[in-house]
Amino acid sequence: MTVTINSDMGESLGIHSFGNDPGLLPLIDSANVACGFHAGDPTNIRMTVEAAAEAGITVGAHPGLPDIWGFGRREMKLDADEVRDIVRYQVGALSGFLKAVGIPLNHIKPHGSLYGMVARDATLMESVCDVAETYGVGVYGMAGTPHEEVARRRGIPFTAELYVDLAYRADGSLIIVRRPHATPPEVASERARLALEEGLIKADTGETFPVTFDSICVHSDTPNAVDVAEAVRALVGTR
Repeated sequence: MTVTINSDMGESLGIHSFGNDPGLLPLIDSANVACGFHAGDPTNIRMTVEAAAEAGITVGAHPGLPDIWGFGRREMKLDADEVRDIVRYQVGALSGFLKAVGIPLNHIKPHGSLYGMVARDATLMESVCDVAETYGVGVYGMAGTPHEEVARRRGIPFTAELYVDLAYRADGSLIIVRRPHATPPEVASERARLALEEGLIKADTGETFPVTFDSICVHSDTPNAVDVAEAVRALVGTR
């Protein structure tokens, strides 16, 4: 199968950058660009979009919860209308910058706790899909969750993700950490190899379980993101 590499990018505020975007751009196929609620500001969105266009990669929206203080990694109580509104607002902002440089919006991938919320609640995922349908784009998410179930039922293109710099629980859910940590490249490479060759992922408690994926995510805000991306690229092959 053809597997791509994606990364969450543009997670900056003013002069403060929280990612390794320049080093990752030559190694990935798609960038998920922060749209201002958990990170990102107009200038950094523009710069990220321009850099992605120059690198020749696709660009998706990476909308998060309105919580810059918590980097979008603290859950909030939101109803379906609120989720739809915050996603539409952020996608609209990014779309303006994409139009300015002449590249299309490719997909929507929620960030952090919003990603987890819509992975558990089909009603909230419907809201994400409402926006994807408006723009005629697909969504990125986790296979076997409402991410996939709602998108496929509605005929919205779905890209299943594998994470190699985060650990999994035995039930298949991700262990989301508040502060980014360095995953040894050899650990990330072994996770990717096991998934690519055997269709399995190992839980933090040692069990293995089947995994389906189309794209591997490498987070840009981890200290050694470039090393991890290089290890994964060596397994996936040139883009």
